[in-house]
Amino acid sequence: QVQLVESGGGLVQAGESLTLSCAVSGPTYANSAIGWFRQAPGKEREFVAASRWSGVGLLYADSVKGRFTFSRDIAKMTVILEMNSLKPEDTAAYYCAATAPGVSRVDSVNGYTYWGSGSQVTVSS
Repeated sequence: QVQLVESGGGLVQAGESLTLSCAVSGPTYANSAIGWFRQAPGKEREFVAASRWSGVGLLYADSVKGRFTFSRDIAKMTVILEMNSLKPEDTAAYYCAATAPGVSRVDSVNGYTYWGSGSQVTVSS
């Protein structure tokens, strides 16, 4: 059983930066996926960034490319999302998620089995 715990959310002003961390425990596999999703009030959960646990296949949503950086520290079993140049439309609950081994896509919310409880990010204008 994989467990995920997010931290680092908060309230910032537009243009500022914030870093989210996800502590991962339990079995991980090179071809499983680990990623970040977000959900704003009244909207569906959407993909933000993800890769295989091995680091292969890193993807970003178009809306965050060039502003957000995804990384993972295997030794520390931690996944990081650095968010720069934040915009009010980035306001959402951010979730760390992981898949079982061998999932074909890293950017599909339906492929993720394990979810953290979420961390709120609020960007004021």
